[in-house]
Amino acid sequence: MSTVEKIKAIEAEMAKTQKNKATNFHLGQLKAKLAKLRKELISSASGGGSGPGIGFDVAKTGVASVGYVGFPSVGKSTLLNKLTGTHSEAAEYEFTTLTTVPGVIKYKGAKIQMLDLPGIIEGANSGRGRGKQVIAVSRTCNLIFIVLDVNKPLIHKEIIEKELEGVGIRLNKVPPDIIIKKKERGGVNITNTVPLTRLDKDEIRAVMSEYRLNSADIAFRCDATVDDLIDAIEIKTRRYIPAVYVLNKIDSISIEELELLYKIENCVPISSKEGWNLDDLLEMMWDRLNLVRVYTKPKGKLPDFDEPVVLRSDRCSIEDFCNQIHKSLVADFKTAAVYGSSVKHQPQYVGLSHILKDEDVVTILKK
Repeated sequence: MSTVEKIKAIEAEMAKTQKNKATNFHLGQLKAKLAKLRKELISSASGGGSGPGIGFDVAKTGVASVGYVGFPSVGKSTLLNKLTGTHSEAAEYEFTTLTTVPGVIKYKGAKIQMLDLPGIIEGANSGRGRGKQVIAVSRTCNLIFIVLDVNKPLIHKEIIEKELEGVGIRLNKVPPDIIIKKKERGGVNITNTVPLTRLDKDEIRAVMSEYRLNSADIAFRCDATVDDLIDAIEIKTRRYIPAVYVLNKIDSISIEELELLYKIENCVPISSKEGWNLDDLLEMMWDRLNLVRVYTKPKGKLPDFDEPVVLRSDRCSIEDFCNQIHKSLVADFKTAAVYGSSVKHQPQYVGLSHILKDEDVVTILKK
């Protein structure tokens, strides 16, 4: 029996099992088995270390990458063409894009790579169409544009979320606040700082048993579900990626219909064909990427506001800033004069560990 067939069998068993106190242990085991099988799909999607496949390997450029995911013919290629000037074949028939098409946009001083991926279809996480390759590339992105046709957004949104969720991609979520510490003996010890209203001890024991974690300390600091517990165990295979729902083709609907679309969270209605509302899309992209622009100020000169050093928000210390310019700066570093919102005084002299904020100005002083 193939991995996909095993997954379908477990899903069918879960669907016919009523959830109650007597079945919690069994359902917990089934969910854990399902997660382990999907882990196999994640490994095969990434080629077991060999990459996504011919036509899907793209050299990384810029400070961040944005992947376009959506059903065929929703306007991904037209959107890439409009934003980057890159030619990605667009047509009214399905599966025009057969490989990853990269483009680059410069926005607020930052070079951002955009990747137009082939259309996804239901069953993609099991390998239908080019699903595994699309998902493998999606896992490497810093942001995902879920491009939807405004005429059927909710149906496609639900399918795409399910496909990405099935292979460990968590959209617009943060990792569950659960700490698991393995130990040699002593069984499973459970503590929680908040009431657990969605998870009981039978489910916890079932999941831990399936993963052969028979001795461990588990600390719950959130009202977790059984899926959250599995995610905490499988944290190395999970990717937590922000997503923007790009509702395309608003030129084909009424104003009243458009107002309803704004109720979808993290959405931006656009028309890639007409070029409508693309500024709002780029502004939301910038906000979700959470990048930090830092301007250099050579000693005795004015700051250079034309070419900022752009850092990721999780790597924006003075040391990261120095390494971005030239690695030798760290070895010769004495102190840094910083102007901006990250300091109390203007300027303030700081060390390598100081965390910078957007639009700070920095002068590096050498030994």
